[in-house]
Amino acid sequence: MAIVLVLLIFVVLVALYFYLTKNYKYWQKRRIPCPDGIVPGFGHFWDVVMLKSSLSQICHKFYNENRNRSMIGFYNMMTPSLLILESELVKKVLQTSFVNFSENGIEVDPELDPLLANNPFFTTGDEWLTGRKRLTYAFSSMRLKILLETIKQVCEKFESYLDKKLSKTGKAELELKTLFARFTSQVVSSAAFGVDGLCFDEKDKESFYEVGNEFLKPSLWNSIVFNITFFMPWLNKIFKASILPKKADRLFRTMVANVIEKRQKEGIRGNDFLQVMVDLENMNNNKINLDVLTSHAVSFFLDGYETSSSTLSFVAYQLATHPEVQKKLREEIVSVINKHNGVTYEALGEMTYMDQVFKESMRIIPTVGSQNKICTKEIMLRGSDGLICRVEPGTPVLISIMGLHEDPRYWENPKQFDPERFSRDRKHNIEKFAYLAFGEGPRMCVGMRMAELQIKACLAMFLRKYSIELSPKTRLPLRLLSSSFLSYVEGGLWGIIRPL
Repeated sequence: MAIVLVLLIFVVLVALYFYLTKNYKYWQKRRIPCPDGIVPGFGHFWDVVMLKSSLSQICHKFYNENRNRSMIGFYNMMTPSLLILESELVKKVLQTSFVNFSENGIEVDPELDPLLANNPFFTTGDEWLTGRKRLTYAFSSMRLKILLETIKQVCEKFESYLDKKLSKTGKAELELKTLFARFTSQVVSSAAFGVDGLCFDEKDKESFYEVGNEFLKPSLWNSIVFNITFFMPWLNKIFKASILPKKADRLFRTMVANVIEKRQKEGIRGNDFLQVMVDLENMNNNKINLDVLTSHAVSFFLDGYETSSSTLSFVAYQLATHPEVQKKLREEIVSVINKHNGVTYEALGEMTYMDQVFKESMRIIPTVGSQNKICTKEIMLRGSDGLICRVEPGTPVLISIMGLHEDPRYWENPKQFDPERFSRDRKHNIEKFAYLAFGEGPRMCVGMRMAELQIKACLAMFLRKYSIELSPKTRLPLRLLSSSFLSYVEGGLWGIIRPL
């Protein structure tokens, strides 16, 4: 009996092994290079599942180890995936053959996360096209000029917040991501919902800042939820973990409903994103759907809060470590503001050196380190090294943004922070599809102009009144957290802020 049981266990284990490894000859059969280190059932993602590495870091590692190749294959768990390694193939995937790669490679379960499911990043087909058109209209130049007035009001509150911090000792040592997250969350609450997010009140645990921080901050639980949602959706059918907590879901729904009801009763209009969405519904003779409006408002919140605050913290870090750049940028800001008698839409557009600093910072440390597309229609990809791959529908195709941004084939001295790369005289030398801070092609970040507006307005306010230097609390060299989808620094980014 014992022998039979042992044999049965052996047969089951052998059958399980063959099942878990059945796809692991996929790239070998197609003569596409594939890294070693495959773990049955997990493929190349063992470290991702164990929270030892992020998807972006895995892609970055593969990119650096295979720069002499145009593409390599690897395995996301049991799924054959393709990593493309040269800008011409990136251009083909993101733009020229967009119809073959029209879907992003991350799905959200609409039953578990109904308010996230309508985000243009996750939607497909006509739903994606309609949502993108709405957001494109919302972020037109005319709308942005109106929203800038709201952002400037938030800048004034930000100044007051910093002045209080500085009043006791004449300086303040602050964690930069936390500092700028208070600013961007306040911008979002005002510009999206027309309400005071109370983000500069450190005692208010119901503020917009606290709501966003609850489910976006790096933590063991959030990392597990993201990994299950993005890499093991089949497992989430059992655990049913939602990205957006129920508390945040209720808050957003209640807030949108209350704002809409109040405006309808009092016959008033708001100068915010929510009002634009309502106007679009009315223009199309549609009955106002609170779920759809709330979903778009949540999209605005996520896009405007998290990535913008990360970008601001990384720009501030670069300014703190490059005082000559900080000085030059401050001189430009003061000169242009004096010329325009304040921070205007035109003034921000005229700050060319600020644009260079902003872009170079996002090249050095992009807020999102990789991009994941899904092949929707079969296509042949041909690399400059002679590799040819017939990509089948359903195949994930990944791009390492980190890898492209520091590839010496496209950038001279790529590790060096040099805003002059993006100067008028040199920017024409930049390979367009080797710089993907906001993506490229039809699905590039629709909120890019809004993000740039609030970031540049914040920097203009900040640098004309304050200086920043690096705090000893910042661990050098910087190391990004391995458990986060976005770029977070281990130990935080700390700066010492002083009034001028």
